[in-house]
Amino acid sequence: MVFVTLIFCYNLIKECDCMKIFFGVEIKIMADQFNKDDILFMREALSLAERAQQLDEVPVGAIVVSGGQVIGRGFNQREMAQNALLHAEMIALDEACKNAGSWRLPDATLYVTLEPCPMCAGAMVLARVSKLVYGTADPKSGAAGSVMDICRHEKLNHRMLVISGLLAEESAGLLKNFFVKKRNNKEIVDE
Repeated sequence: MVFVTLIFCYNLIKECDCMKIFFGVEIKIMADQFNKDDILFMREALSLAERAQQLDEVPVGAIVVSGGQVIGRGFNQREMAQNALLHAEMIALDEACKNAGSWRLPDATLYVTLEPCPMCAGAMVLARVSKLVYGTADPKSGAAGSVMDICRHEKLNHRMLVISGLLAEESAGLLKNFFVKKRNNKEIVDE
């Protein structure tokens, strides 16, 4: 029984690019959480991250999904607008709230290529987002479990399901290549 479960999980995890990140029991937990729609939506977030990179922005993309439909999209625009608030998640949440006609997004899932920072995680809590799916962890400012966990903080009035590692290698690769290029050009960009 365990062997069959691990084979099933391995095949699903392999499709989601998470094999190198999660092992043991977490494989089953992660495999149960990812489906074809999750992969499709994260690929769309990756496409938005690539768009940010083309505009010389840190390549992070985000989408908000409710009822199987994308209701918000965003990619980093901090440098272009010289506005610290224009993270991918904030832009996607803003568009989602406008499209939903409400600041509350209780049935929404936010997909983002990089673990959210404290500002973005706080905005998701305030918007009552039910689920966060992110690609790669942010060991410097991640607020969904890496540095702190605003998304699931026991003292806040709302907590969400957090799932990490979906297409993590692709997300991390975009970021790594972006910063290698910046360092080679000797430009300074905050990560």
